[in-house]
Amino acid sequence: MTPRQRRNDDGDLGGAQVEGRQAVRELLLAGRRRVREVLVADGRDPSAVLDEIVELARAASVPVRLVGAHQLAARSSSEVPQGVLAVAEPLEAADLEVLARRPPTARAPVPFLVVLDGVTDPHNLGAILRTALCAGATGAVLPRHRSAHVTATVAKAAAGAVEHLPIALVPGVGAALELLRREGVWSVGLDEQGARVVHDLDLATEPVALVLGAEGKGLGRLTRDRCDVLARVPLAGPLASLNVAAAAAVACFAVSRIREPPR
Repeated sequence: MTPRQRRNDDGDLGGAQVEGRQAVRELLLAGRRRVREVLVADGRDPSAVLDEIVELARAASVPVRLVGAHQLAARSSSEVPQGVLAVAEPLEAADLEVLARRPPTARAPVPFLVVLDGVTDPHNLGAILRTALCAGATGAVLPRHRSAHVTATVAKAAAGAVEHLPIALVPGVGAALELLRREGVWSVGLDEQGARVVHDLDLATEPVALVLGAEGKGLGRLTRDRCDVLARVPLAGPLASLNVAAAAAVACFAVSRIREPPR
């Protein structure tokens, strides 16, 4: 396994190394965790985003180092760091019980979680986290094992979403769904054989968790059995399924539309 393929298997959420312009920019703007240093490629082409990153880092008293392009590439664990890399404190995992609670005020959004049952491709995970945040999700749930965590590739694909979307780590998805049920959160498993259509989920106005299966395998048997509802994305044409990140985008925005219809 090469450094680019390696993922975090130690049970931590990860996120200590952040690469890519938008990801590093959001890291500095969010200010949720301490940034140890920012490395910027020397001799780069002019870039307003990179100039902003340098200004944000210096304003926050974060050391900025200019390094050669080869040195930056050697430190990078993603394919294209876009001329910038930051080292920060790891992300802190959220508490699932906290994410599942109803808000104390009517103005705050009710829980809308995205639960990932064994998504291992970092590009898929990053894309899903970005989509979830943009669709109004209030949190994400990842299993500790047999799942991608927040690597530099994930953070880059998420374009900064990991700085804003709380992420819980759980020992197992099945037990997490049981906890959500006790807290009054409906679990909706996305499955091509689902009896419901994601665009017609009337329960989406309640506390809800969208449960997405692994690439190729879909939902595990135990996970499917623990879901309250199985729903599908209606498809036309000869193909039987969507990529998990594409299916997540359709489902997340279907829930978002039901929760807050467009004006």
